Amino acid sequence: MQSKLSFYNTLTRKQEVFAPLHAPHVGMYVCGPTVYGEAHLGHARPAITFDLLFRYLTHLGYKVRYVRNITDVGHLENDADEGEDKIAKKARLEAIEPMEVVQHYTENFHECMKLLNVKSPSIEPRASGHIIEQLEFIKKILSNGFAYESQGSIYFDVEAYNKTHNYGVLSGRKIEELLNNTRDLDGQSEKRSSLDFALWKKAKPEHIMRWPSPWSDGFPGWHLECSAMSVKYLGETFDIHGGGMDLVFPHHECEIAQSMAALGKDSVRYWIHNNMITINGQKMGKSLGNFITLKEFFGGSHSSLERAYPPMAVRFFILQAHYRGTLDFSNEALQASEKGLERLTNAYFTLQKLQASKTSSVDVSTFKEKCYEALNDDLNSPILISILFEAARVINTAKAGTETLTEADIAIMKDIFDTFAIDILGLRMEQNASANDTLVSGLIDLLLKMRVEAKQRKDFAMSDAIRNQLTALGVKVKDTKDGYDWEI
Repeated sequence: MQSKLSFYNTLTRKQEVFAPLHAPHVGMYVCGPTVYGEAHLGHARPAITFDLLFRYLTHLGYKVRYVRNITDVGHLENDADEGEDKIAKKARLEAIEPMEVVQHYTENFHECMKLLNVKSPSIEPRASGHIIEQLEFIKKILSNGFAYESQGSIYFDVEAYNKTHNYGVLSGRKIEELLNNTRDLDGQSEKRSSLDFALWKKAKPEHIMRWPSPWSDGFPGWHLECSAMSVKYLGETFDIHGGGMDLVFPHHECEIAQSMAALGKDSVRYWIHNNMITINGQKMGKSLGNFITLKEFFGGSHSSLERAYPPMAVRFFILQAHYRGTLDFSNEALQASEKGLERLTNAYFTLQKLQASKTSSVDVSTFKEKCYEALNDDLNSPILISILFEAARVINTAKAGTETLTEADIAIMKDIFDTFAIDILGLRMEQNASANDTLVSGLIDLLLKMRVEAKQRKDFAMSDAIRNQLTALGVKVKDTKDGYDWEI
């Protein structure tokens, strides 16, 4: 099966038509979280972006193997080759085992993803569970002459690699500029060049997480895990690799170099990256200390939040921006998203009880085609949402009686909401109704049915009394040709 879906390919820096290598099978690898802290809004954007792609490809009929890794070893404090392992540091501070840290924050991440209605990937491998695969990958790179041993550590030789390949092909960086702009750091003396990155690090005596290897007791470098695990589960060539834009360099650049050095080819056909979420124009992240956890969003406990925001409002907030555009946090933006989602939700439930007319005054036949066009155009979720808002407007005008929809039109609209809003955008259409709300709603409907019966008996005094009492209680009643409508 071939699709007209096109998206921006970071590698070629242009929009390309999606043509899977082994259609209808699609292999997709996305860099998941490093689990040393609670999931925050910055984690939500790539998760929701690639959840959208996963849902859409599945809807189109592709059999998608979606792999999203968990980084639980090797990611050092400064994202380079020195410093303390982030998870080991957390474990030391809390006087617990590193894998207790991993378990706790992995569960936190999964809980938040479930609340955001993010589907689980097909496979979710952990770096610590694939040490053997990473060791074998290192051996291949060494045997091909693109790495060297130094004091028990193994480093990738960037300058040797760049003689026959292009280190910088993804990010557009030039090795000469990188060399000029990179200063030697303390502890880098065992490297041949400041650009070289660790494939295997010899563990210091105090380092908790370590494994035996032919070179030393140590641990794998951060970049190596994704090369090894993607090839293990998706093969030496697969379709899509994604993650946040902050991973383009050095992480994904290093992945390309590693795979090329070990396999003689780049494993990835399409590179897709989502942009960042910012606060006051600055990237949100743990390292900058300006992040808000997802649990804080859902509970409203952070000082930057005016109130709590439900998970679906957060998901809708992210989907309202194109995945390649920046998204700046503000309470106003989140509140606007919440109102927009409420508008779609109300239209969806209005649609379920909308009375059909014999004739139609609105042409809804093109709505579905426009929805597909939006998604096929680089996953343009903002355009798709604007089409859903237009559908909501038609539903509301039909409810008000200013437009008419036939039974076939209503079926088309239901299919659009079920397919694109619920199945593909992953929005839960939920009316905020507690048990008390349900009771009140039932009592109001009971009184209004009694009012209809009173009018049929020509007991207008009773009819007016019911209406006046409900009005005094804040219930706005509107007589319609089909009976009545009301709102508080």
